[in-house]
Amino acid sequence: MTIHAMNSNLSVPEQPAQRILECEKVNVFYGDYRAVTDVNMAFGQNEITALIGPSGCGKSTLLRSLNRMNDLIDGARTEGLVTLHGENLYDKEVDPIAVRRRIGMVFQKPNPFPKSIYDNIAYGPRVLGMKPSSMDDLVEETLTRAALWDEVKDKLKQSAFGLSGGQQQRLCIARTIAVQPEIILMDEPCSALDPIATSRIEDLMRELREDYTIVIVTHNMQQAARVADRTAFFTALQDETTGNRTGVLVEYDKTTKIFEDPSDQRTEDYISGRFG
Repeated sequence: MTIHAMNSNLSVPEQPAQRILECEKVNVFYGDYRAVTDVNMAFGQNEITALIGPSGCGKSTLLRSLNRMNDLIDGARTEGLVTLHGENLYDKEVDPIAVRRRIGMVFQKPNPFPKSIYDNIAYGPRVLGMKPSSMDDLVEETLTRAALWDEVKDKLKQSAFGLSGGQQQRLCIARTIAVQPEIILMDEPCSALDPIATSRIEDLMRELREDYTIVIVTHNMQQAARVADRTAFFTALQDETTGNRTGVLVEYDKTTKIFEDPSDQRTEDYISGRFG
């Protein structure tokens, strides 16, 4: 059976009431290798969407295509449409740096800058020429929103590397929201954290959903079930044109539907631990 025939079995989910970001027939290539094939999905405003699936199914590749991070990889290219409020983010007139300001990214491992806690937050606004009435107030507000202010307010001039792993990840989230994005992408943000730090990040995601749209890649099924409004399950199938494995979207729906009554047997097998 071809990839396209397999994709034709997708369930038809209830669409987000307010679509902010949409993918239409998105394919992502690394050179001649097609890593993601024909992804169609819409992300709802002020919702958390989880991308799940086995390793090598294209979740992180798709995530990076949403804010043009793949542009930084030699030989990578994206085909199809990725639109934010209907604007094609891959239009030649669109500045990829501006895209990454509007759609921020938090990575798998905390990556604070080799600067003070204060300067980690202030760096983005300064580089972008933002002129808040008070940088001190912006730093405090941002760290407060990231549930970190009370823990660091007396050591803002100290190196960010002195923080614990969980604190560093919350600092990276604070650094992301300091430039006032609309969407936050998170690529397995808790995989390197202990359960307590993970719980704090999950609580933070729920709070941030009030003001941001969040897309998260996770291998933790329980995490997806706890925090996501919608969940998309990906897997890897053989591309009959090249013989290589390529990532495809199997099923995308409300999280309760995906976990309690999936429409595709492969989804049920994956979330129940029978493969992947």
